[in-house]
Amino acid sequence: MAARPGPGVGELVLLEKLLGLPKGSKYGVQGERKIPVLQTNSGPGLTGIMTIAAYLVKQAKKEQLLGSTAEEKAVVQQWLEYRVTQVDGSSSKEDTRIILKDLNIHLEDKVYLAGNVFTLADILMYYGLHHIMVDLTVQEKEKYLNVSRWFNHIQHYPGVRQHLSNVVFIKNRLYTNAH
Repeated sequence: MAARPGPGVGELVLLEKLLGLPKGSKYGVQGERKIPVLQTNSGPGLTGIMTIAAYLVKQAKKEQLLGSTAEEKAVVQQWLEYRVTQVDGSSSKEDTRIILKDLNIHLEDKVYLAGNVFTLADILMYYGLHHIMVDLTVQEKEKYLNVSRWFNHIQHYPGVRQHLSNVVFIKNRLYTNAH
């Protein structure tokens, strides 16, 4: 299994780099579940991957990654919540199967999680699913064709993948109309 940065700090460091923010943020973890904490210069620390990620996006002045319209913002928030409650909380093969099935249905007619725009939800879902996608067989990737298409697209989005391993897909299957 590929080395996983753990839900949190490793992904936030990748996000910082993607957003072009200077290095040097002070991260820690809290509790048994190792929830990330960011110590800010002013005031108390920020707790939780989604809270910190949204803060970093605003610091980088890239608020469009949080959605433009009220509906887009709600959809981004919905997928960020799904990432924390379902993906990070998954522990069994059955949990993984359900997650991939849910995403596969959702992505059937969408380029990105929030529709036709690349958002923070795509970035953090990609990071959260990377360790799962790396371990899928060719047959499993074909079974979840929409997830595979989306994942392949996101991993090639400039600056997203960074040091994470490239997940290989059989391209002629990803972009056909066969369902």
